[in-house]
Amino acid sequence: MSDKSTTFLEGLTGKKVTLGNLLWSVRECDELSQTEFAKKLKISRQYLCDIEHGRRGVSAKVAADFAIKLGYSPIQFIRLAIQDDLNKQGFHLNIEIHEQRNAA
Repeated sequence: MSDKSTTFLEGLTGKKVTLGNLLWSVRECDELSQTEFAKKLKISRQYLCDIEHGRRGVSAKVAADFAIKLGYSPIQFIRLAIQDDLNKQGFHLNIEIHEQRNAA
């Protein structure tokens, strides 16, 4: 998912994209129940429900794992996980991340 896709989704829904509502959108598009989707992510249905409804956040590592399991690039999933955490803590900052070139 690109920044352009995120901006499109925000315009469409009228609200900021979070990792939770991104996962919900992917699940709905795949026409999967929470139970089926949670199995795909190897997490409990309740944990997925909590993430989708913004009651729980995830680490950057977990977000990357979700992206890989779903066949997406981890970059936006990681960005959203970090952004969600900052928003929850009351920081009014926007996060941009880029792949590091020549990473050791």
